Amino acid sequence: MESVAIVAVPFPAQGHLNGMLHMSLLLASRGLPVHYAAPGPHVRQARARVYGWDPRALSSIEFHGFEVPAYATPPPDPAAPSPFPSHLIPMHEAFVAGARTPVASLLKRVSPHHRRVVVLYDRLSSFAAPEAARIPNGEAFCLQCVAASYDSAWTDAGQRLLRAHGLDVPPVDACMAKEFVEYIVRTQEDGHGPAVPGLVMNTCRAIEGEFIDVVAGDPEYRGKKLFAVGPLNPLLDATARTEGQTRHDCLDWLDKQPPASVLYVSFGTTSSLPAEQVAELAAGLRDSKQRFVWVLRDADRGVVHEESGCESRHTKLLSEFSKQTEGTGLVITGWAPQLEILAHGATAAFMSHCGWNSTLESLSHGIPMLAWAMHSDQPLVAELVCKYLKAGILVRPWEKHSVVTPASAIREVIEKAMVGDEGLAVRERAKALRESIRASAAEGGSSRKDLDDFIAYIAR
Repeated sequence: MESVAIVAVPFPAQGHLNGMLHMSLLLASRGLPVHYAAPGPHVRQARARVYGWDPRALSSIEFHGFEVPAYATPPPDPAAPSPFPSHLIPMHEAFVAGARTPVASLLKRVSPHHRRVVVLYDRLSSFAAPEAARIPNGEAFCLQCVAASYDSAWTDAGQRLLRAHGLDVPPVDACMAKEFVEYIVRTQEDGHGPAVPGLVMNTCRAIEGEFIDVVAGDPEYRGKKLFAVGPLNPLLDATARTEGQTRHDCLDWLDKQPPASVLYVSFGTTSSLPAEQVAELAAGLRDSKQRFVWVLRDADRGVVHEESGCESRHTKLLSEFSKQTEGTGLVITGWAPQLEILAHGATAAFMSHCGWNSTLESLSHGIPMLAWAMHSDQPLVAELVCKYLKAGILVRPWEKHSVVTPASAIREVIEKAMVGDEGLAVRERAKALRESIRASAAEGGSSRKDLDDFIAYIAR
C-alpha cells in the first residue's frame, strides 16, 4: 500500500472539509498514506471540529496548511434577501485564486516517493484534477459531497426520475448566488475531463440506489468508475464515548433526559436566521412543551475564530427564553458535537437545514428529520427525505423561504413529529433506514464493497 499515496484537496467550507476528512481517515485506517491540503486556518478548523474518531487517528494523516491571498471575512447578514451565504464568496475567490500553486507544489514533492499519487478533490476544488494529470504518476477522483439525487438533477435531462417521485427541484439560481453558479459551471471541464477516471460518492444504495444508477448512466460518466462509499461519518451507538475526546456539557444534559424525548435543532454552519425568525422559533419550541437542544449560532465567517467568549446577538432573547424553558431545553451558542447528539439515546428527532452531511448523520443514527431547507442542494434533500425516503416532515415548503414561518406552524410540526401518529411513522421509517444504511457499510454491504473496490483500483 505504501506505493500509493492520497492527496485530499477539500473545498474550505465546513461540510466539505468534514466529509473529506472523514474519507481521509477511512483511507488512512486502511494503511494508505494520506496528505490533507487546505488553507492553514481551514486545516485547523477541520481538525478541531471532527467528531466520532479517536483524536489519535488524526496523527495518521499528514496535514498541509497553505496560504491564499488575503480576503475579507465579513459577518453573515441574516437580513439579506437571499439565504445563500454570500458573505463567504471572498473566501471562495481567494481559495480559487491561490490554492492551485501550493497544491501543484505538494504533488510534485509527493510524486517521486510513490508509484501512484491519487488526488481526491471536491467538485468545488476541481482545479486539482488537471494538476494531478501533470505529474507522471498522478490520478484524480472527485469526492462528491452532495446527494446522488442532487447530482442527477444536473445530469438527468428533464429530471425524469426526480419528477417521477414527485420531488420538486427549485431553479439553481434561486438557491445559490449567481457568482457561485457561474463558478460551478466553469469547473465542470476540470472535474470531468478524460484524465479523471471516476467519482467517489458520499451516499449509499440503501437510500439512493435509483439515483446512483441515473448518474452512472449519464454520458458524462461513460467509461468512468463510480464508487458509492457512504456514509463517510462514523456510525456511533447510543452509548458512544469517543476515546480521548473532551465530552461536551450538552451530552451530560442529555444523559438526564428520558429515551427518545429530545428534539435537536440546528441549521448548520452556513445559515443565519433573521431575528424575527429566531423569535418565532423560540416561541414554537417553548409552546410545544417538548424537550430540546437548540444550537443557536450564526453562520461561519470565511475564517473561523475561537468561538468561546463571543457574545450572541440573541443574548436578550435568550435571557428570557432560558427562564421560560428551564428544565425543558438547552441552548448552545457555540460549536456542538452533532454526531454524538444524534447518536445519543435521548435524541428523538432533528430539525435541520438538510445539508447532506447532516442528513446522512441523522439517518445513519435512525433519527427522523424536521426539514427546513435554507439554500443550495438543501431544498431537494428536504424533498428526498420527506417525500422519497418518508423519514421526515417538512417544516415549510421552499417557495416560502422568504417569509417568516410563524411560531404556531413550528409548534404544530414539532408536536406532529414528537407525539403524533405521523411522527411515529417517520420514526419507524428512520429506524429501518438506520439498519439498511449500517448494513451497507458493514462487511458484505454495498458501500463496504465499493470502498474495497476503490482501494483495490487505486492500488492496482
